[in-house]
Amino acid sequence: MESVAHTDREHPRYAHEALVTIRVGGKVHTGRTTNVSRGGVAANVPTALPIGTEIEVDLQLVFEDDAQSEALRVPGRIVWCTALEDVFQVGVAFKPMAAEKAKFLTMFLRYLDDSGPRSKAPKAERSIDDQFR
Repeated sequence: MESVAHTDREHPRYAHEALVTIRVGGKVHTGRTTNVSRGGVAANVPTALPIGTEIEVDLQLVFEDDAQSEALRVPGRIVWCTALEDVFQVGVAFKPMAAEKAKFLTMFLRYLDDSGPRSKAPKAERSIDDQFR
């Protein structure tokens, strides 16, 4: 699936379908992302999840040969939930994370970026963590 970056927001969003596993307490909800950014993810899951719920999100890339990347687990919070035809679409805001995990998320997003690898660091980007301080 081709990725498209939406740049009219603080963080570019990539319209990319990846596997998503949302962990809430002892329950696991699996689905597919509709878009991913440094700030969060929108995903389709089979069950409604209450707004404000603290979660862990596993993201996995799916390649053309149906191979999958290792899961990247990041902390998050449900910020919206909308019923669609046969699923629920949820919006997840990523919570502050350790520098190493943020680095892995950046690598994940660079894979989705059609512009290819970057030779320079982005100019003075605000960290997702800034919005939670």
